[in-house]
Amino acid sequence: MKNRRLLLKIFIILIAFICLFFSIMYMYVKLSPKLDLKKTNNIIIYDKNNKEFFRGNGSKEWIDLKDIDKDLINATISTEDKRFYKHNGFDYIRIIKSFFINLKSGSIEEGASTITQQYARNLYLTFDRTYKRKIKEAYLAFKMEINYSKDEILEGYLNTINYGNGVFGIENASHYYFNKSAKNLSLAEASMLAGIPKYPQEYSPINNIKSAKKRQKQILYNLYKNKIITKKEMNDAYKENLTYYGKKETLNLTTLMYYKDAVMNELNELKIIPNDYLNNNSIKIYTNLDLEAQQELENAINNNINEDSELQVASSLIDNKTGKIIALVGGKDYEKSQFNRAISSKRQIGSTIKPFLYYTALENGFTPSSSFLSTDTSFNLQNEVYKPSNYGDIYPNKKIPMIIALAYSDNIYALKTNLFLGDNALVNTLNKVGIKNVNNNVSLPLGTNEMNIIDLTNGYSTLASEGNYKNTYLIRAVKNNKNHLLYEHRINKKKVLDNNFTFILSELLNNCYDNNLVDYSEPTCLTIRPKLTKKYAIKTGSTNTDSLIVGYNKDYTLGTWVGYDNNINLKKEDTKVARNIWADTIENYLRDKEDKWFDKPKDVNAVLVNPLNGYLATNNSKRKKFIYYLKGTEPKTIDK
Repeated sequence: MKNRRLLLKIFIILIAFICLFFSIMYMYVKLSPKLDLKKTNNIIIYDKNNKEFFRGNGSKEWIDLKDIDKDLINATISTEDKRFYKHNGFDYIRIIKSFFINLKSGSIEEGASTITQQYARNLYLTFDRTYKRKIKEAYLAFKMEINYSKDEILEGYLNTINYGNGVFGIENASHYYFNKSAKNLSLAEASMLAGIPKYPQEYSPINNIKSAKKRQKQILYNLYKNKIITKKEMNDAYKENLTYYGKKETLNLTTLMYYKDAVMNELNELKIIPNDYLNNNSIKIYTNLDLEAQQELENAINNNINEDSELQVASSLIDNKTGKIIALVGGKDYEKSQFNRAISSKRQIGSTIKPFLYYTALENGFTPSSSFLSTDTSFNLQNEVYKPSNYGDIYPNKKIPMIIALAYSDNIYALKTNLFLGDNALVNTLNKVGIKNVNNNVSLPLGTNEMNIIDLTNGYSTLASEGNYKNTYLIRAVKNNKNHLLYEHRINKKKVLDNNFTFILSELLNNCYDNNLVDYSEPTCLTIRPKLTKKYAIKTGSTNTDSLIVGYNKDYTLGTWVGYDNNINLKKEDTKVARNIWADTIENYLRDKEDKWFDKPKDVNAVLVNPLNGYLATNNSKRKKFIYYLKGTEPKTIDK
């Protein structure tokens, strides 16, 4: 009896506390400044040519609810939130129902987000899954329900929702798909559009007509079940043959929103906009986005990764002179996964770390002809045995020069080089090019450290900039709605590497797709040689779960990673994907551009050597190639 009374008291106290909490929240929201839904988080983002490519919170054409076709409104409510006019922003009945459905199935099969919650999510312009964002989203939904009528919330929702192919807002969607205003939609057209927002890429009729028609059928059935239309109207609308217009001002790039999300992430890191500034103000963000480069990168991804594959990708393209990120991809399809792997994922980089090792070696007295014995080797280090291996367990069982070690990505040579240089030499070079927080262990020269693709690509861009380090950036300026400048990026270059050695290293990296170096093995990029018409410095890297390639010429550096989100091992057919994406992107982007390479420094000489052993070439040498050396360090041993 006592326990029942205690539980009753606890229950009454809990209910009283909840009521008090919501009363305080209600008063706080009621007394706080009212949001202007048309201005809240109103952000316009422009590319490098000052052409708008994204408008946050609201379409370019905001349309009043009374001017939207009634069938579209009814279809949206019936499908997304049929209790919209009855709940207070949170549909508790639907939440409980979804909980039991998902519990029974053992997976997330049904969501419970209301139209108000979805609208709140749209206002934040990001889809990260942090608790902080979800709390903000819930608070904003609560605030909207108190300050606005249901019709005002529904109007805002329909003017901001994603209708696929980069089209936001019902008026824009109506013009894009059917070349007409939203007030003139037929029942068939309205039911087709209403089905898109749940899964825009899959349910857009331009992308997947089969899935779109199946979704339309469900929408029409919902209207019939709720007694909004008759069975005949349902059947006639489904059978109606629709013609799709499918044109808009901007490109149909499914990866473009990864660039947008990276811009928003950078804006947040810059801390130039007060937290509450966007509640009632608009801003314009001017970025470095090159739509041509973004298009080529997306085309290369689509041409090399099957639509049904779970393989993912991250890539960034940097202008070496300025540090501008002109194209960026954080996944193969934003509609299917908003997780931005370019900025939020760190993976092991494999042998793409080796150029920084060999730059360090060149700076410390090594030359392209410096040699080590490469054979199956166990290293006894601090009472532990470390036994690395070369790819495919292929060993020359002889001394090889740096020329071959870099072209073949020989692991034994790399470890011996790092041990010779000492503990901190490689770490210091990595820090100079902006790669921080390095775990300095024995496997460091094999790329077991994790980093994101942007940091890695920027490190290579420092090599390509002849030793000049600069921070990469996406945002060049930010202005308010009155065109007053709030922020402008200033390029700050710092000389961190010697251009004599960056030139020698770049020439060595050019060997990575040279068939003149084929011997007991072959250069790692030889498979993409037929695609390459210009001169590049390239290096690949791989682990069981990751495949990377980074390469550059004088003007641009491109880095690409592929792998699986769940870290499963790459399949055999996956191992060449990153290389082909890289080659297709850079070649198509540079097709009509000048083939630029570095000028030879005056303190560097070109010497004709046998690249297989690093000796001075003679008339009898089977292989000959010009290799570059710092003056006074040219090889003296003559090839026999």
